[in-house]
Parts: sequence; structure tokens; C-alpha cells
Amino acid sequence: MIGGDGLTDAVKKEADAALNAHGLIKIRVFSDDRVAREAMFATLADELNAAPIQHIGKLLVLWRPMPEREKTVDEDRMPGPKDVKVLKFSKRGGQRPEVKTLRVLGNQRLTSGGQIKRAKKKPVSIKKRNQS
Repeated sequence: MIGGDGLTDAVKKEADAALNAHGLIKIRVFSDDRVAREAMFATLADELNAAPIQHIGKLLVLWRPMPEREKTVDEDRMPGPKDVKVLKFSKRGGQRPEVKTLRVLGNQRLTSGGQIKRAKKKPVSIKKRNQS
């Protein structure tokens, strides 16, 4: 949003950060002067190397292709085991619940009762068995 102070350095910095994060942004201008809004629109597009997409009323739309992100070392890793804490409440009231730490592997899931279940293989249809 561009307030009463107009197009400040802080507004340009936030617009640049939003374009880096999202690519397409909308900026609302709280000014009644259409000529000033068009000047702000052109200035933002020029200084941020963005394409001016649309100017409808007090709403400005800018687009810039998002920069390519470098892959970090851990992005290719598969998900590992998770350690999950499970609370077991006592059947008698007033006692402290028992805390258990369970390790859940990739092919397992945790039920609401705190049990670990392994994923079942889906049955293959007769038609698919005959195709292979």
C-alpha cells in the first residue's frame, strides 16, 4: 500500500521484496490524484524492472519473473523418520498422562490411539496384472 507520503524508498523496497517472493503483486494507492497514480505506476515499473500489467482505479498490478532459486544441499533428501510424542491418558482421572516418543518411518502412520500402522500395498486389478 502507498499511503499519504507517496512513493518512498521503503515502499520501493517492500515492492521489490514482494516481487522477488511472489512475482505478481497488487499495490493499493491511497491518493485521489489519477495523474500521480499513473506516475507512481510508471516509476515503480521502471525502477523495479517490472512489467506494468494493470491500473484499475487505485489498484496497480506489477509483474516480474521470479528469480531462479539455487538448490540447497538438503532439497534432494527423502523424508526420514519422524519422532512423534504421544500422550496416553490414564483411565482413572486425576493422574498425569504418560508421554511416549515413537519413531514413525516413511511407510508408517500413527493412529488416533497411538498405534503405528504400516501402509498396506494396494491390490492390483486383474486387468493390470494381465498387462504386465
